[in-house]
Amino acid sequence: MTRPVRIIGAPTDYGANRRGVDMGPSAIRYGGLADQLADAGVTAIDDGDVEAPPAEVRDPDAEAPAEGSAKFLRETRDVVTSLSDRVAETLAAEERPLVLGGDHSVAIGSVTGSARDADIGLVWFDAHGDFNTPATSPSGNVHGMPLAAVLGVGDFADTPWANADGLREENVAVVGLRDVDDVERDAINDSDVTAFTMSDIDERGIDAVVDDALEVACAAPDGIHVSLDLDWLDPREAPGVGTPVRGGVTYREAHFALESVARTGELRSLELVEVNPILDEHNETAALATELAASGLGKRIL
Repeated sequence: MTRPVRIIGAPTDYGANRRGVDMGPSAIRYGGLADQLADAGVTAIDDGDVEAPPAEVRDPDAEAPAEGSAKFLRETRDVVTSLSDRVAETLAAEERPLVLGGDHSVAIGSVTGSARDADIGLVWFDAHGDFNTPATSPSGNVHGMPLAAVLGVGDFADTPWANADGLREENVAVVGLRDVDDVERDAINDSDVTAFTMSDIDERGIDAVVDDALEVACAAPDGIHVSLDLDWLDPREAPGVGTPVRGGVTYREAHFALESVARTGELRSLELVEVNPILDEHNETAALATELAASGLGKRIL
């Protein structure tokens, strides 16, 4: 029997430079998530949202890093620590976590919770590397740092609340890169992370790239976490994201990728992030997020 799915919202925009992604969880729910999961034959339990005070009532520099810049670091720590506990508790109850962001910094909580007392793989569908640290980030926005954070890269090595103990670089695959900072590029190349750019998808096709990415992640013994940033898709498909980048994957390529995830039978936890309804058109990005969640959780055409 398929494990029940527990939906956990993380309504934050601490890590982003544009307001609105804190409304992403509500937009995804409103976009028909319950119906999509029901159509996929998934039993879903909505566990509400973790607490996330509005950014405008908080001080972005209240807990500055020792070096560089990371805005709202204290608030991010509090949210992801709570989210990590919720994800771990969900797995302990033999349910599958489905996390709704919020900006991509919430992945720190999703991944650390999923990797608690488990050795997991990670597939990161994103236009961006998210491999900056406070010392290297040109903006100080933490949504550009979560992958580095969970892997303990650079100054994140001394940030235990952000490190995923059960995750190794050799079990991480990033898919669809097309906007990477220079320092970030060097850090990715110097790591054991496997990274596929949009050029790889252009040259080899989505099927070959996703198959290779899943092989990397599924080498871990306890299942995989999938982190899907909606800006992975082309802005013509997903206009309602905070950091759109032209040249992303198509609607069908995205569904193929998530269907491939489901076929492995190794999906441990899933998250959808960076839906910004303020920038969306008729909530179509949020609705697309619900469809992709259903594909990742086993929905098929036939």
